[in-house]
Amino acid sequence: MDDLTFLKAALAIVAGVAAGIINTLAGSGSAITLPILVYLGVPAHEANATNRIGVALQNIAAVATLQRKKALAPTRSDLVYTGVMTLGGVAGAAIAADVNEQEMNWAIMGMLALVLATILLKPEQWLRTETDESAAGLPRWGRLPLFALIGAYGGFIQAGVGLFILAGLVLGANYALVHANKLKLLAVLSFTLAALAAFLLLGTRLWWGLGLILAVGQSVGAWLAASFMVENERAKDWMRWLLILVIAYSILRFSPLSGFLSRLWPWAL
Repeated sequence: MDDLTFLKAALAIVAGVAAGIINTLAGSGSAITLPILVYLGVPAHEANATNRIGVALQNIAAVATLQRKKALAPTRSDLVYTGVMTLGGVAGAAIAADVNEQEMNWAIMGMLALVLATILLKPEQWLRTETDESAAGLPRWGRLPLFALIGAYGGFIQAGVGLFILAGLVLGANYALVHANKLKLLAVLSFTLAALAAFLLLGTRLWWGLGLILAVGQSVGAWLAASFMVENERAKDWMRWLLILVIAYSILRFSPLSGFLSRLWPWAL
């Protein structure tokens, strides 16, 4: 952090804006911010914790923007799912501790591939304009364990959790994509704050200066994306295509090819 130059600070802000937009409209913006933090000299485990500073602030910006535009009115189900994901986030370390990293990568890649298949083969599920929790999907009793697991993953790893939240809400609870995205912002904010508290209690070092610089960019990106989501009638179409691109990139990143490709293009993976 001692050699943080103006150029590196500018790089962090630009990366933060991109991550804020991607996180707000889709998910997996941490695929941008985590490598940037490591590049700037933060150890990987501390980068994982420091990354939550920007995630929390960008979601505060996005949620505040939605509230100001009177576009956020959580339902009872929204609050229940958010609470379950937050509890899962607190328990994330305990659940993920015994999972081998290689097995985790394969599991994530497989789940993302299934999500991508549903987006491409069943676009109507992702393009519905109204939430219908009574339609076919997971039974209500099966949704809570699903969201608890998603919260646990998010609390421990964070990267890509937005994609799983959207998939769980759209495919499992029959939410409209825009509605699901708004709830995703609330849920991620809730369990990220819980995860930050856990890191502080466990004594993990947070690089507050660098984290806040990155957070400035993420908050700007979140504000831009939340405004777009509310004001653009075709937001769901743009969000679907952004999801396709982000999920395809994430699958590649978690695949065995990532090591080979990172040697060819170290800036891309």
